[in-house]
Amino acid sequence: MLFLIIFIITLASGFIFTWWAIAITAFVAAFYAGKTSSHAFWSGFFAIAAAWLILILFKTLPNDHILADRIAKMLQLPGWIFVMIITLLIGAIVGGMAALSGLLLKRIFNK
Repeated sequence: MLFLIIFIITLASGFIFTWWAIAITAFVAAFYAGKTSSHAFWSGFFAIAAAWLILILFKTLPNDHILADRIAKMLQLPGWIFVMIITLLIGAIVGGMAALSGLLLKRIFNK
């Protein structure tokens, strides 16, 4: 349930808001629907990674990876796929930590 909430809201807001909106989304979703620490972290981690994968492919496939290739060359990476992996990891870690923070704040208020 938590995974789907974060995934759908992130996917919908990925076209409108900036990248850090994922932290707010994961935080609020885990605050309301989180159950355990590991469940909150991994739900946020994988939901953001999956949503960003779809958004990245949606934006890079039509232009034949031109911008991603240029960024890969600038960072001295072998190809655009490595830029995508690094981006997914950054987003996933932010989402996981935000979801964990939301759950831990919920636990503080429940005491």
